[in-house]
Amino acid sequence: MSLVPSLFGGRRSNAFDPFSLDAWDPFEGLLTPSSARDMAAFTNARVDWKETPEAHVFKADLPGLKKEEVKVEVEDKNILQISGERSKENEEKNDKWHRVERASGKFMRRFKLPENAKMEEVKATMENGVLTVTVPKAPEKKPEVKSIDISG
Repeated sequence: MSLVPSLFGGRRSNAFDPFSLDAWDPFEGLLTPSSARDMAAFTNARVDWKETPEAHVFKADLPGLKKEEVKVEVEDKNILQISGERSKENEEKNDKWHRVERASGKFMRRFKLPENAKMEEVKATMENGVLTVTVPKAPEKKPEVKSIDISG
């Protein structure tokens, strides 16, 4: 449920949620023939991040890309960066386009991982347009408990 009704086109957003993706866009509809929203479908690639007891697992939908067109990098020992680019399709002079909905361009997503992530053991696979990046976790350190004898 929205906390703040929108005055702009009936859309609603949550003013108290800094991660809300449904914010009012003052530039919406200004870019033609493809709007900023069309480009956002690819340039801001959607990524799922789940944490299991053993690892952090990232899944990114990257339809139409080959593994050679995607980079997975570790930066500053705790930043995971996923980036890539989809090239525009070559246009022939005799072609007549009726609709262009598939976005092209670069994308980059960065994630700051917790200290328990084993960044030196990151593994990535790509299958059917889905990139899966697995970052193993270090075993949880249990606090050392020392018993103190009570004298008296």
